[in-house]
Amino acid sequence: MKKSNPLWSFFASVKLALFTLVTLAITSIIGTIIPQKKTFIEYADQYGKSTAKLFEILNIGDMYNSWWFLALLCLLSINLIICSFDRFPNVWKQIKADNLATPLKRLERMNQKVTWTSKLSMQETLDDLKKKMHAKGWKTQSKESEEGTFLFSQKGAWSRTGVYIVHTSILVIFVGAIIGALYGFKGGMSIPEGSASDRIWSFSQEKYLPLGFTVRCDKFEIEYYRNGMPKDYRSDLTVLKDGKEVYRTPIEVNSPMIYKGITFYQSSYEGSSNFILNVTNLETGKKQQFNVPFQKQTAWQEEGLRFGIINAEATRQQRITRMKIWFKDEFSEPSVFWMDAGKSATIERQKAKYRFEAKQMYSTGLQVAKDPGVWTVYIGCTLMLLGLYVAFFLSHRRVWLFVENSKKPTVLIAGSANKNRVGFERQFKDLSSILNPGN
Repeated sequence: MKKSNPLWSFFASVKLALFTLVTLAITSIIGTIIPQKKTFIEYADQYGKSTAKLFEILNIGDMYNSWWFLALLCLLSINLIICSFDRFPNVWKQIKADNLATPLKRLERMNQKVTWTSKLSMQETLDDLKKKMHAKGWKTQSKESEEGTFLFSQKGAWSRTGVYIVHTSILVIFVGAIIGALYGFKGGMSIPEGSASDRIWSFSQEKYLPLGFTVRCDKFEIEYYRNGMPKDYRSDLTVLKDGKEVYRTPIEVNSPMIYKGITFYQSSYEGSSNFILNVTNLETGKKQQFNVPFQKQTAWQEEGLRFGIINAEATRQQRITRMKIWFKDEFSEPSVFWMDAGKSATIERQKAKYRFEAKQMYSTGLQVAKDPGVWTVYIGCTLMLLGLYVAFFLSHRRVWLFVENSKKPTVLIAGSANKNRVGFERQFKDLSSILNPGN
């Protein structure tokens, strides 16, 4: 397609890039200020019915998935691609240009230039210049002519590609986001202690999705501050595949479990009216864990025991602190005793001695996310950092030398840089002073 084509020029314009970037920035700010994924009633209560209706039409409540926001991203992508195709050929020509063919008159017009007369012969001068240039990291190319010999060296030619690396990185990030949107999911699951689940509730699709394996919560623990507020909580999770345990790990806030590309975050918990009661026969060592409903009798048939929790004390946060336990075996009268949550109590009977440990049962709340495009996004972010570093901190520096073909040759050194010309000026002065033996 020709560059004179109006459509091509439109999509290749810098103005279009600025428009899409500014628009995306403004809309992102709006999406941050306005709560996302609320109901129409909630928006109406907060902003009024007419504004809520506008939100519904423009899909402001789910702005980042709206057609117009995605259209802006597509427009920016097209702009980056066409802009790169439009300008990169000229940049490539500059990178691969034959700088030894640069006219002498152009060198004489450069701002950075120094001339001196060498006391050495032509060949000795060339050898001396090449040696000193190489010592400073400037690898030279040479070209002879009737008037004299050209020497050329450059550094950072590839720094001209920095902006195109940034363009590529943005497109790679978009690709990663698309992969995540198409093949990933976000959802949640709630698992009571001792129970398991093999599906999650998808927030976006509003339906249950199978995991392909089962997650079991073996234990939930919570720590409290002195005022009774939660301090920290964790879950011991086990992954089962075809009924077999394949992975086990504890998780807590900011320390998730990752299995087969799916991340399980500890996000919440909920107290239950049931209790977990561990009973141990201290004579035989037999131990059994029971899920005990509140004020319902439970039996350990093998030991001939019956027991239950008949009362409990709780804080304002509904945290059970004490439990009243009813216990009976086949040989003695029932016993009733109080026990602190998380503590143990020992009961002696005629035939055996038993230890009780009881705690309130909790359900662990897990946020579950799968994003197969995350590594693509990471690669894009790495490319962006590389491109920004190249674009802002590196420059294409070029140095020419012309040695006149005579008994006392005149040496001309000239140089230029496409960026950071102040820094290059200092570097050029240092180099010219080293090359000129008269300084």
